[in-house]
Amino acid sequence: QVQLVESGGGLVQAGGSLTLSCAASGRTFSYMGWFRQAPGKDREFVAIINWMSTWTNYTDSVKGRFSISRDNAKNMMYLQMNSLRPEDTAVYYCSKVNPVTRIATSPTGQGTQVTVSS
Repeated sequence: QVQLVESGGGLVQAGGSLTLSCAASGRTFSYMGWFRQAPGKDREFVAIINWMSTWTNYTDSVKGRFSISRDNAKNMMYLQMNSLRPEDTAVYYCSKVNPVTRIATSPTGQGTQVTVSS
């Protein structure tokens, strides 16, 4: 079974940047993506990328600020987050994603905490 490990979170001021990493043991999936869950809220879709990195899609609130990428040779996926806002504060998870429903279809790791201060 593939195990996913997220890393790269931290505390950053509003307007700052962070790059999250997702390491997959064994193999990766055709469609992978990022989700986040803020305190008291449901987990929400953030971004998705296909195997060849020829297609990406983002939730509206992060378009133009976040960029998803992957390196299949290294079984890695990344999320570059720029112009961070306090409302981006959440635990971020990576997962296999259904490209139609944008629903996570694999277990995630423990997640990585991103905290954006105002």
